[in-house]
Amino acid sequence: MQSIERILIVDDDPEIRGLLCEYLAAAGYRIAAAVNGTEMQQQLAQHAISLVVLDVMMPGTDGLTLCRNLSARGGPPVILLTARGALLDRIVGLEMGADDYLPKPFDPRELLARIKVVLRRTHSFPPAREAEAAPVVHFCGWQLNTRQRQLLSPQKIVIALGDSDYQVLRLLLQNPHRTLSRDFLIEQVFGKERAPTDRAIDVCISRLRMALQEDARRPALIRTVRHAGYVLTADVQEGAHGHAAA
Repeated sequence: MQSIERILIVDDDPEIRGLLCEYLAAAGYRIAAAVNGTEMQQQLAQHAISLVVLDVMMPGTDGLTLCRNLSARGGPPVILLTARGALLDRIVGLEMGADDYLPKPFDPRELLARIKVVLRRTHSFPPAREAEAAPVVHFCGWQLNTRQRQLLSPQKIVIALGDSDYQVLRLLLQNPHRTLSRDFLIEQVFGKERAPTDRAIDVCISRLRMALQEDARRPALIRTVRHAGYVLTADVQEGAHGHAAA
């Protein structure tokens, strides 16, 4: 029997926090709540959190910084809430590691729909099944641990990946030397509910390139194919001992 997933609401506004806690509990989720970053960390330490709904504009440590820290540690997926809904603000939020972004004021029904999309995407790669099939994926001196969702550099430096970045990389590794269209990646990683103008995939690719330390002095591991999509240029081997991928 599948356990009920727990959502953590982090918002300093008691009215919004109370509304979301009540609405999401009625939708069948377990709920935890926090008013700031300190309480958020306490809740994360006490509970297994499936997803964080995080307000951006908070006193003390702001939501963007908290989101970036969660993403760097490979924490649960994050949906940002903010009164700043301009395109640039959404892009900044995604660059900080957010999995989705909802401007205030919002309809709780839309937030619930987005939560379902993110959770469905999170579970689209079951860790136990992946670990059994290919616990480690090797490419160009790098290793991806599919159980811990971490990259290991050729210099043996561990790099934690956020959920969306991990899933984009997994799709590229499953299709080496094949161009994957941006629309395909958006649908596979973020769901069909995303708008066609969403730049979330571009942001994921940018973060992956930074993690893979790409620069102009050597061939890119992830290459942009103009008007077509992205392609992983490295050979891929799967398994603890580097068995060749099919």
